Amino acid sequence: MELFFKALKQSLRIKTFVGTSANAVMIQIWTALIAMLVVKYLQLRSSFAWSLSNLIALLRHQLFVYRDLTAWLNAPFQPPPEALAAEQLPLVLV
Repeated sequence: MELFFKALKQSLRIKTFVGTSANAVMIQIWTALIAMLVVKYLQLRSSFAWSLSNLIALLRHQLFVYRDLTAWLNAPFQPPPEALAAEQLPLVLV
């Protein structure tokens, strides 16, 4: 149990709980557990030798870039593919 909270504080940068009720704390613990399991699954699926902290840090940097996740996990230092102008939808203001 202590290792789980240590990993939460170090990897996910959770210093305090947002809510103080029992329900709020349980929701935050379950959410953090799900996030850790997803990141650990991505680490195991990757052929690149990721450390958990490096994977979490680089995932934060890639949140707003559209990339194929499996291709990025296996070759993280390749530049993202160029987006073609024809594939982008026009912004329609009403």
